[in-house]
Amino acid sequence: MVQAIRRIVIVGGGSAGWLTAGMIAADHQAASPHGLQVTLIESPDVAPIGVGEGTWPSMRDTLRRIGVPETAFFRECDAAFKQGSLFRGWREPAGDDYYFHPFVLPQGYGEADLVGPWQAAYAQVPFADLVSFQPHLCAKGRAPKQPGTPEYAAVANYGYHLDAGKFGVFLRKHCLERLGVRYVPDHVTGIASHDNGDIAALHTREHGALAGDLFIDCTGMQSLLLGRHFDIPVISQRHVLFNDSALAVQVPYQSDDSPIASQTTSTAQRTGWIWDIGLPTRRGIGHVYSSAHTSDAQAEADLRAYVGSEGMPTPRKLTFEPGYRREFWHRNCVAIGLSAGFIEPLEASALALVEMSAALVSDDLPATRADMDVVARRFNDAFTYRWERVVEFLKLHYVLSRRDGAYWEDNRSENTIPERLRELLALWRHRPPSRLDFHRIEEVFPSASWQYVLYGMGFVPAPGGTRRADPEAAAHYYREAADLTRRMLGALPSNRELLEHIRRHGLQKI
Repeated sequence: MVQAIRRIVIVGGGSAGWLTAGMIAADHQAASPHGLQVTLIESPDVAPIGVGEGTWPSMRDTLRRIGVPETAFFRECDAAFKQGSLFRGWREPAGDDYYFHPFVLPQGYGEADLVGPWQAAYAQVPFADLVSFQPHLCAKGRAPKQPGTPEYAAVANYGYHLDAGKFGVFLRKHCLERLGVRYVPDHVTGIASHDNGDIAALHTREHGALAGDLFIDCTGMQSLLLGRHFDIPVISQRHVLFNDSALAVQVPYQSDDSPIASQTTSTAQRTGWIWDIGLPTRRGIGHVYSSAHTSDAQAEADLRAYVGSEGMPTPRKLTFEPGYRREFWHRNCVAIGLSAGFIEPLEASALALVEMSAALVSDDLPATRADMDVVARRFNDAFTYRWERVVEFLKLHYVLSRRDGAYWEDNRSENTIPERLRELLALWRHRPPSRLDFHRIEEVFPSASWQYVLYGMGFVPAPGGTRRADPEAAAHYYREAADLTRRMLGALPSNRELLEHIRRHGLQKI
């Protein structure tokens, strides 16, 4: 139990495996003779799922942390800028409504109550459009920075859209060439255990037994280590979030100079929603739906109606059990990525949870096996909390909808709404979401995000609910947001223009 933790073995590649390998290797000097040994086993027989094309702004910090040049990332991963999400047709039966969830905070957030004066005098204007400049940048297809802005720096906060398959290959190359990760392309055939139940080694087809001190399960939904070997079950969330299927396609642009969207667009459907992501060379489009409320054939018909039947390739079918593991770290094994759980890709939380998991493992890496159980309890507490908040935040998008049909009516049913979310909705009748509701230092979604969705979905506070509203202070910040909008629209290039500049000339180093 006092054995030092020196050998980290990661099973599974893709975005989850290579991001985790890169984080630990960079932080713990795997390329140095005195650093930790980081080994990644990736089966040549198993192709990565290749979804998760949207990221949060946190990915900028992650890539910079592991030493990735942003110019190379854009060029090799078919990446584009993402400044938030646009939701179409989620609120009203007619389906002609919209709202933005941008990546920047409302202007004056935390300095003034922006909600009461908006309701009193500007309710005809979407909340995000009034309090933030970023929805207007997205609407005009603007980039979040200028050609002279250095790598990872921003004028407007941004994340990425990317080709998930290319991203995994790019990360593998970086980890092997720059970070000292040991790569074993092989298939795991068995697991050897210590007498105390810890994993001792993994048997492989070509390389024999590979021993380790800490094993990280990035094997996707099969969860080879945590799920199959340790039999840690998934806590299903199907009773809260019904979607369990998706059809995904890649669609070319009509022309080489077609605009590239600055946001992920999520368009509500009869039994789910459709994502639309713009990359430099194509669009990634998919229909997420509930198999209990529609058939695959009808879901594909709805997708074809959105894309246009002409030229739409045969979609790829994905199925998943919405939920997360009862434990994420058990004995000397921790699951990261799909092996830890998966909830529908609304709000692109999958890669963000990978980043958070990899960072916490690396930052809190136990020095000895004796320390590991303490670290595991802390990790499990943190990620049970985070998964619960993800479920509640995604459910918020559904519970306020006024759309017709069994799918939407079931989503509004009281017995499908988590108790904590019901309590928060009652509180928010009398005050906006705030830091009082989300008090952990590293919340998954800050209170500003809850405000954007809550008021984007048409939530109306009780009369007199915002008791400390100061209309003059709020109006000052509304004017500030409008002034920033005018200046940025005049100064920022289009998404495609900046991406073409990066392809040809690159970005300045910081």
